[in-house]
Amino acid sequence: MTLQHMEARLNELEQMPSIKPELSIPKALEEAGFSRRDFMKWAGAMTAFLALPSTFTPLVARAAELADRVPVIWLHMAECTGCSESLLRSDTPTIDSLIFDHISLEYHETVMAASGWQAEEILEDSIKKHKGNYFLMVEGGIPTGDTENYLTIGPHGKTGYQHAKEACDNAKAILAIGTCSSFGGIQAANPNPSNAKPLSAVTNKTVINVPGCPPSEKNIVGNILQFLLFNEAPALDVYNRPKWAYGLRIHDLCERRGHFDAGEFVQSFGDEGAKNGYCLYKVGCKGPYTFNNCSKERFNSHTSWPIQAGHGCIGCSEPNFWDTMRPFEEPLHGRPLAFGYGSDALADKIGVGVLCLTGVAIVAHAALASMKKNKEG
Repeated sequence: MTLQHMEARLNELEQMPSIKPELSIPKALEEAGFSRRDFMKWAGAMTAFLALPSTFTPLVARAAELADRVPVIWLHMAECTGCSESLLRSDTPTIDSLIFDHISLEYHETVMAASGWQAEEILEDSIKKHKGNYFLMVEGGIPTGDTENYLTIGPHGKTGYQHAKEACDNAKAILAIGTCSSFGGIQAANPNPSNAKPLSAVTNKTVINVPGCPPSEKNIVGNILQFLLFNEAPALDVYNRPKWAYGLRIHDLCERRGHFDAGEFVQSFGDEGAKNGYCLYKVGCKGPYTFNNCSKERFNSHTSWPIQAGHGCIGCSEPNFWDTMRPFEEPLHGRPLAFGYGSDALADKIGVGVLCLTGVAIVAHAALASMKKNKEG
């Protein structure tokens, strides 16, 4: 899509009325102490995250300023609210959280003042008022079948499945936020007593999966900007994850990758290798099998992430990771690779067998590099 098409798209958005005119994004940014310079730096970072040329930065900034034209309904299913916590940082609000918390969020049980029948009425009214135009974001797995009543919401005892299905039926775009909503998460782990399923199990519409336990706020907000700019979903991998965020393995961009290539591994937590920042593969890091941008985005105001803090990746953005990636402190080389690890352009074209071979190659490399290192030592 050309710059002219994007400008035309944003001009259309500009003609739409703001949902909350008293809380425009420029006003919210000003009140929160963000300068125009801060905002443009953020827009530049988002442009890079979306894999767009730097010339698109002004359009990304403009799209963010027009986000108050887009109604968002956020539902909580069977979850821990960690995904909301990732986004809504009330102590030090980011530009990402301002877009949601102060501007376009029509319904979000955790941060809204209403409760009980009033909250249920707001949800129903929001779906009717914005039918066909709202973005639906769902956090948490969904109990289904005979166990649907494991999750009931509101004074009328409506099930989570019913809420999710109705909201999906009337949404413009659907995003499963976090691994529980994307793939079932811990709720769907064996033995799965609630028969929890991912959001995609309750609708025939395309569901954009934004997995992670939790995902970063950039991965959440980036998809909204994608729709604002292009009026269409981003390119997706075989698990319906946006390729701009989940196109590379953790291993590809890991800050400890040099130690892996040099055969320098942590053998046990707390040893000299751990103190020197060596590769965590031998103590269970699942980075070679996990697709996410954690090493670029990080968490807690971008200060750190698990591998930087000294623990290996547990593969939380992959399907069924609670069952297939455990034990988290042991490498996978002692077990056969289960179907479903990873998905990228190779998996799309050639199949999961390539990833199995990749896993074997990683094990062989780790062993040979370690032997060489020991011999040199």
